[in-house]
Amino acid sequence: MKNSKKAISKTNGRGKLQLVAKADAAAKTAEHRKVVPLNERRLNFGEKWKYAPAPEDNKYIKIAPRHELFIDGKFVAPSTGKYFESLNPATEEKLTEIALAGEQDVDLAVKAARRAYDKTWGKMTGRERGKYLYRIARIIQEKSRELAILETMDGGKTIKESRDVDLPLVAAHFFYHAGWADKLQYAFPGRNAQSLGVVGQIIPWNFPLLMAAWKIAPALACGNTVVLKPAETTSITAMRLAEIFQEAGLPEGVVNIVTGAGQTGAAIAAHADIDKLAFTGSTEVGKMIAKSVAGTRKKLTLELGGKAANIIFDDAPIDQAIEGIISGIYFNQGHVCCAGSRLLVQEGVFPTVIKKLRDRIQTLRVGNPLDKNTDIGAINSKPQLEKIRELVESGVAEGAELVQPKCELPAKGYWYPPSFLTGVTASHRVAQEEIFGPVLSVMTFRTPEEAVERANNTPYGLSAGVWTDKGSKIFKIVNKLRAGVVWANTYNKFDPTSPFGGYKESGFGREGGLQGLAAYTRLS
Repeated sequence: MKNSKKAISKTNGRGKLQLVAKADAAAKTAEHRKVVPLNERRLNFGEKWKYAPAPEDNKYIKIAPRHELFIDGKFVAPSTGKYFESLNPATEEKLTEIALAGEQDVDLAVKAARRAYDKTWGKMTGRERGKYLYRIARIIQEKSRELAILETMDGGKTIKESRDVDLPLVAAHFFYHAGWADKLQYAFPGRNAQSLGVVGQIIPWNFPLLMAAWKIAPALACGNTVVLKPAETTSITAMRLAEIFQEAGLPEGVVNIVTGAGQTGAAIAAHADIDKLAFTGSTEVGKMIAKSVAGTRKKLTLELGGKAANIIFDDAPIDQAIEGIISGIYFNQGHVCCAGSRLLVQEGVFPTVIKKLRDRIQTLRVGNPLDKNTDIGAINSKPQLEKIRELVESGVAEGAELVQPKCELPAKGYWYPPSFLTGVTASHRVAQEEIFGPVLSVMTFRTPEEAVERANNTPYGLSAGVWTDKGSKIFKIVNKLRAGVVWANTYNKFDPTSPFGGYKESGFGREGGLQGLAAYTRLS
């Protein structure tokens, strides 16, 4: 019996210990539940998920302290004797000095282009012109890494965009138009395509090298000569392109590059010996150019601003659409004329889309554009940053709610975090004016008819996007949208074989494809 009692006592002791242990565990669990709410319970790896810096090496890139004008195949000093600074928008450091061309310099460039057209390029066979374009494309491919780094340093865009999007497209445009140079008689069946003569081209700062390729390649393929003016904040890669023309042996005067600000562009537009003008930039400047050439013999194409609608229907593949929204507005810091800056979401999926979009922008990395992990680079200039801030502040003042991720912006440089505004109405400035930054205006709709009405309720008509699982709905909506380019279940996809351009205040004329070739020819 004694032995039996001892056994029972020992058993009870162990049982008490087990009960106490279970009680402690339960108490700790309860305490944990009190401290961490259910909706906040998630895996937390602290800093473990942060990418280590992966900067592109740029030490070997040599940038001349001063860049001259490129006229008649040579680099020459400006008649004005003036230069202006080109800054790195990510660091505010001076990269180089750029020549400021005056009217006299523009006149010299136009005369050089006219001589080259009359004596060399205009008389050359398409087969020979194609060889030059092909050679230029190959050299661009060989120098693509250097050009991508320069584009990023000068413009603020991320290196992965310069490297993986801009430069491949630059080369592709020269390759594509090299193929057309000796086939123009097949491009327009039953019609005779003739070159125009001297072409004046003015390009913006958001895609400096790509815009140069968009304009120079078709002009040369069709037998024209060129006077190009790059944007004053992003002229470095245009001047490096001039060096490539020299290396390719392009005849003197076929392409001339004059750098400067608005007055330089105005001098090109006003020159009497220009046969055609091609401009990409703001709607305000486009209107002034249109007025200046009215009543003259000059041909004109304009690719201007946009306020594109990205339409999400309730039957859309939402996760795929979220990536399309991100690509549509935050690509190149929103410095895209066809950016999907107005998001129209069908009411049934609005809460889901907003939740997923809010989570997704938290993952976007803002910082050094030369870091291969960076998603959002620097705003191109201080004036552009101030414009973005002013428009966003007006949206908030008018009743919209601003959503931004918690991210630390670099101390130096021009930066704006990826943002979106909810509660936007069609009367808000942020729904009508082009912000040209990483800011999305979100609105809702109920029916397809309302979506089309809201999408077309803007002075612009450059681009749009439609997201739905139904092919029939895509075709129905696309045919009702007044936009030059409409993407279906994707966004911001470009190809040199496809024409690009707009309606209404987004301009007229097309670039790329056969339609782009037609803009540089006289058809009879």
